[in-house]
Amino acid sequence: MKVTPDSNVLLRAITEDDPRQSTAAQKSLRNAELVGLTLPALCEFVWVLERGYKIPAHEIGETIRRLIDTDNVVTNRGAVEAGLQMLGEGGDFADGVIAHEGRWFGCDTFLSFDKRAVKILAATGRKTQVPA
Repeated sequence: MKVTPDSNVLLRAITEDDPRQSTAAQKSLRNAELVGLTLPALCEFVWVLERGYKIPAHEIGETIRRLIDTDNVVTNRGAVEAGLQMLGEGGDFADGVIAHEGRWFGCDTFLSFDKRAVKILAATGRKTQVPA
């Protein structure tokens, strides 16, 4: 079976906070022929781990790297790496993904009211702007 897990399946598999669901999630992911990790599911996953579980960014980054390095997992690796870079620099994973995807679309400027995201991306040489 080829599966696309929702963020709640990823959360149960990683946090093991519900014994029955955690076991089922881990088994489903392990036994799948292919696991397609979508960007929205990963963005939700990171947000919940940070805000709900209070997991430090470096641990979340390590967890995502273990997930994407699993043999049966496919994902938009470029976007995930951009999200991980942003997360590692103190920003939001989702902002890194958004900036990466925008560049892929051919856009040249990251537009956001999030001054921290703008500052981090500008430091990497990206064009950024806060709407005025």
